[in-house]
Amino acid sequence: MADITRLKARTRADYPYVLEYRTRWSDNDMYDHMNNSIYNFLYDSVINTYLMEHCGLHPPSSPQYGMVVHSHNDYFASISFPACAELALRVNRIGNSSVTYEIALFEKGQDAVKSVGEFVQVFVDRATARPSAKGMDSRLRQGLERILVGGPRSKI
Repeated sequence: MADITRLKARTRADYPYVLEYRTRWSDNDMYDHMNNSIYNFLYDSVINTYLMEHCGLHPPSSPQYGMVVHSHNDYFASISFPACAELALRVNRIGNSSVTYEIALFEKGQDAVKSVGEFVQVFVDRATARPSAKGMDSRLRQGLERILVGGPRSKI
């Protein structure tokens, strides 16, 4: 994991895929900012949106699907309704059947990153719920490589 100083310095340019999210009134907690649980919900949503749009994932029927085995988040500043969030995604590492994502949350119109999270997924075969001996499906891997740090990136 990157150190906090480097994470706080993240910009949108560090991420090849960005998804916009309009916050809802119900996202706020009693402290008038987005509740911590919503960050994980949004991180999961941007990852799965990318997987469906660019990696051929069809959650109800794909032969493999990703199970989250680790998640972590660092919070730097709050965001609250009615702000529009921008969820920025990149892949920091791809293994045989696992992928490590980094997700940053920005507020539209502001440069400073609000939070940076990490999710690790292991892709498993639907029939066994275990990683395949053959590893990750090639279409999944190719899509993830497009947003891999240090890989052949293209702005999505």
